[in-house]
Amino acid sequence: MTLVKFNQRPFEKSFNSIFEDLFQHFPATGANTKDWSLNGNAPVNINETKEAYQLDVVAPGFDKADFKINVDQNILTISGEKKTAEKTEGEKQIRKEYGFKSFKRSFTLDEAIDDAGISAKYENGVLNVTLPKKEEVKVTPKEISVQ
Repeated sequence: MTLVKFNQRPFEKSFNSIFEDLFQHFPATGANTKDWSLNGNAPVNINETKEAYQLDVVAPGFDKADFKINVDQNILTISGEKKTAEKTEGEKQIRKEYGFKSFKRSFTLDEAIDDAGISAKYENGVLNVTLPKKEEVKVTPKEISVQ
């Protein structure tokens, strides 16, 4: 058994170490803003209905103006960039555990997608992009008589 001595008494902790102890029990991994923004990707869920495909992009803390959605040569590109707030004079940041970074995701569209009908809505930290399917040309059955 090893005896470990501490130089500080428990009541003599510095101000920063109090915050470190407070936040040590929160998981360092998971679906928080810091984890997904480091690799430049935002998590996306894709659902299909009879009428459309629905893309749900998780992007908390962004504004509607921070997103840019383009379609070029059957490639849908969704990007977001959050401008960082400037620090005010005399303000000192004690701890920073999250930040907003830009992201960019690209998807190849099928011929069945109607490019003109694509719509997007940002609500509660999730960007919902709707990709409507094209109206299929209905082929009516035709009977051919044998002569």
